[in-house]
Amino acid sequence: MKEIRIHGRGGQGAVLAARMLASAFVVEGKYVASFPMYGFERRGAPVVAFTRVDDKPIREKTQIYNPDCLVVIDPGLMKLPTLFNGLRPEAILILNSPQKLEMQPNTNLRIGGLINATKIAVAEIGRDIPNTCLLGAFAAASGWLKLESILSCLKDYLSGDILQRNLKSAERGYREVEVIKW
Repeated sequence: MKEIRIHGRGGQGAVLAARMLASAFVVEGKYVASFPMYGFERRGAPVVAFTRVDDKPIREKTQIYNPDCLVVIDPGLMKLPTLFNGLRPEAILILNSPQKLEMQPNTNLRIGGLINATKIAVAEIGRDIPNTCLLGAFAAASGWLKLESILSCLKDYLSGDILQRNLKSAERGYREVEVIKW
């Protein structure tokens, strides 16, 4: 089983990203479980969303304590002292940031995917909602999922012009992510 934890702030699309990611894995014939955890439900408050994926049915419904992958939508959350707690060996980090990735030693990270998803989202969508761009970056950096699976599931959540804009954002995320291997 692979476990993915998505950290963001209210309004950045973390919860929707977890659902979209789950749908993309379903397209590939996987079993999934996806759910959010909220503190205060307001724009800007920290939000964590979870997605589990496996080849067999998933019965576990708890939050994810030992992720195989972290997706960090808001780079300000990198300062959280508990962000990297419980990382499994060989974990992957997908980070939205305009700056180079400087990792602390002693983390279990094997791969980092760095992308300025905010810049891409503003250019393609017209708003600072970088979730679909980060899904494209996730597909490229992790190799766990095809870009086509992500693109095909977006139509279940979006339509019209906003769908087309998000398709472009996801494609750019896939193409433009800087994959770093440690």
